[in-house]
Amino acid sequence: MQEALFYNKLSDGKVQCELCPWNCILSPTQVGNCKVRLNDNGNLVTEVYNKVATLGSDPIEKKPLYHFYPGKNILSIGEVGCNLHCKFCQNHRISQCKASQFSGFHNITSEQIVNEALKTWNNIGIAYTYNEPFTFYEFLLETAELAKSKRLKNIVVSNGYINEEPLKKLLPFIDAFNIDLKAFSDEFYQKQTKGKLQPILESLKLIANSGVHLEITNLVIPGLNDDTNEFEKMSKWIAAVLGEQTPLHLSRYYPQYKMDISPTPIETLNSLHSIAKQHLQHVFLGNVSDNEKSSTYCTNCNALLIQRNHFKTELENLTSDGTCKKCGITSGIIL
Repeated sequence: MQEALFYNKLSDGKVQCELCPWNCILSPTQVGNCKVRLNDNGNLVTEVYNKVATLGSDPIEKKPLYHFYPGKNILSIGEVGCNLHCKFCQNHRISQCKASQFSGFHNITSEQIVNEALKTWNNIGIAYTYNEPFTFYEFLLETAELAKSKRLKNIVVSNGYINEEPLKKLLPFIDAFNIDLKAFSDEFYQKQTKGKLQPILESLKLIANSGVHLEITNLVIPGLNDDTNEFEKMSKWIAAVLGEQTPLHLSRYYPQYKMDISPTPIETLNSLHSIAKQHLQHVFLGNVSDNEKSSTYCTNCNALLIQRNHFKTELENLTSDGTCKKCGITSGIIL
């Protein structure tokens, strides 16, 4: 165990965690909402340090990141725990598990992770993913700092549920985020995730204003977050506040965990894609076989820039600095 960052000691041996908006107040031996931060005799400690639950190499498009080193691989690591409790979680076996109850950890140091990333073929860096990375904040920060010093890229795939101060401390070491914006309704967040919408919007604004590369994923669930008016409000907000060039990934929902609603109709995804395209330059469909709506086109001349077939990626009309070969407009794609 390792002492945690961002907490205060209170009276009677209690502590208050200040990492995420839960701001949990914990008595001795009590574990936080994330299931991995423990009050150990009046000190807040993390139970997910120098260990991982999963580690492997993925195409960067799987994160998903479509405009950040397309075609490259990324060494991906994850732990257990999450500070949201989504009824539809795709990784619930690790995200909704207490660290003390998980038997599949592999002991590993930041140095070993960085060395693995350096020797992995076609690899640009490390992705902190699978469960909620902010729950293993201390290990993430330490690894990201070391990776940065070795000129590796750091990617965080997150729900965005973190307080401002820890996010600001982390930002200098992160090169790209994919944030899961699950809906544009606080009611949805409270009922389906037990969280709140506003802290996530604040995180998105902070990341966008920092200049770090940002992409957004929205998992479309029939009858819960597919209302066209609400979705258009979300698309307009992304365009106005984060920038109309921000890539938006629309993912198809499949029954998972505590939710047995039927999968998202393809017609719904196509309809929402059309709405988002009225406000955003780059909108993609995920979890479906649609090469056209998963490829990237020049926003000026409509030339095909990146052709995608699932995780197979081919660069078509891009120069090495991300400029369209047809019209000379900068695409914003990082190569």
